[in-house]
Amino acid sequence: MAVGVKDVAAAAGVSVGTVSNVLNQPERVSAKTVERVQRVIQELGFVRNDAARQLRAGRSRSIGLVVPDIGNPFFAEVVRGAEDRAADAGMTVLLGNSDERDERQVAHLELFQEQRVNGVLLTPASDDLSAVHRFAAGGMPVILVDREVEEGLLPSVSVDDVEGGRLAAEHLLSSGRRRLAFVGGPQSVQQVADRLRGVQAAVAAHSDVTLEIFEQSALTVLQGRAAGEAIAARAADARPDAVFAANDLLAVGLLQAFSFGSAIRVPQDIAMVGYDDIDFASATVVPLSSVRQPARLLGWTGVDLLLKELDGVEHDRRVRFQPELIVRESSAVTD
Repeated sequence: MAVGVKDVAAAAGVSVGTVSNVLNQPERVSAKTVERVQRVIQELGFVRNDAARQLRAGRSRSIGLVVPDIGNPFFAEVVRGAEDRAADAGMTVLLGNSDERDERQVAHLELFQEQRVNGVLLTPASDDLSAVHRFAAGGMPVILVDREVEEGLLPSVSVDDVEGGRLAAEHLLSSGRRRLAFVGGPQSVQQVADRLRGVQAAVAAHSDVTLEIFEQSALTVLQGRAAGEAIAARAADARPDAVFAANDLLAVGLLQAFSFGSAIRVPQDIAMVGYDDIDFASATVVPLSSVRQPARLLGWTGVDLLLKELDGVEHDRRVRFQPELIVRESSAVTD
């Protein structure tokens, strides 16, 4: 049978109210009594019923975080940043993976609402934010992470993905490449669409440059490999001479197809740039050039915005970071 507060009080020879004060307001109890009660708590193995405390207080010590793909190292870093800031505030992060499905996203939001979390950080599964606005209107603070909405109805922390796409394309063009390919996931994903817009803006400034778009079903290594195999199946003069992948997982798949399944050399035959600069981008078979976005800082800042919302502190409701191009061997200039 579980040990309760009454058991602790009886064993320590104090009232239930004193035990409650030791747990929640120890400054109101003498040091000697706190020591005695804490000793009994350890001897009996008492574990406080935090769920009951949350019901009384109307708020937990938790923050919800929903990402579309926890298997993506980029989002793993976002989570680490969020946990760091939450820990500073004495809170914990409850993680949900939507798998880029709206129904799973809604299920997580409903669960977090039942758990009375302080608020939710969310990277949306799709462009349909109607359910998200409904939860926010119901009193649950929602901070968008790696995404923003133009109307500014929801606070957000994001990266300028249009600029990131432009940086990647201009870098490839500056090395003399003229047949560009963009390999991305569904353009219904806002980040993918924005990165493509940046590429298109850079290409539009050059009359001798062509752009081919490979729209894959997902932002995964397997989908990158599929695009790479399609490119490798072409005659050499029909292939692009540069590829920008919408994230590093796609780029890794492309590198696998080029390096292991064909005679395509990177960067001699095809130069490549990825996006996110995940940890193993520098450790791929050819070290990968990538557009870096501050993943951990996104998570940290998202929680910080939420805390300011909860405290009623005035703050910028839209924080946008600038990306940085990291150049490695995959896009090096060759003779």
